[in-house]
Amino acid sequence: MFEALIHWITHWIKVHGYGVIFGLFAVGIIGVPLPNDWLLAYLGHLIYKGTLFLIPTVTAAVLGCICGATFNYALGRTLGLYLVKKFGSFVRLTPEKVDKMHAWFEHSGRWGLLFGYFLPGVRHLTVLAAGTSKMAFTEFAFFGYGGAFIWSCTFISLGYFFAEEWSKQTKNIHHILEISSVAVIVLFAFYLLWKKGKQKKV
Repeated sequence: MFEALIHWITHWIKVHGYGVIFGLFAVGIIGVPLPNDWLLAYLGHLIYKGTLFLIPTVTAAVLGCICGATFNYALGRTLGLYLVKKFGSFVRLTPEKVDKMHAWFEHSGRWGLLFGYFLPGVRHLTVLAAGTSKMAFTEFAFFGYGGAFIWSCTFISLGYFFAEEWSKQTKNIHHILEISSVAVIVLFAFYLLWKKGKQKKV
């Protein structure tokens, strides 16, 4: 299936140009399940082979990420609290917990925005949470857009420098990042349980 997806993407890039790259990463950051890490590495491989040019490829990927991240941030900022009030009780998410999330973003959440792109399944949630917690747009843009640039350039560089080994090496790195994502989620869940237990004692 992955090979078929890569073939399809290559075909559409050749036919429609770099706008396809922009669109793929815009919807990928919004939350559409795409192998974003693989795609970035593959773009680097295509640059290595001379099929694509460096500057327009990086620009299209980064701007697509920025567009998707901004959409998620705006969604969280405008509808986030409404959705929490409407459906939050089903997942035990209350306005009070959102206030705590806001305090966490004020304290250290900006670093989650910067490096959250490297965690599959987490990257689109960090920008959504930033909007819901009412993080200032200027701060969101600095860390969120900076993260998009670092992530895109990192994986494009991997695809370029690994040359013909790009697929194997990207698979290994992606596997490590998947494990890291699970670890982060588990640790965060334990942290919430610890905080809840501490509050009950008080």
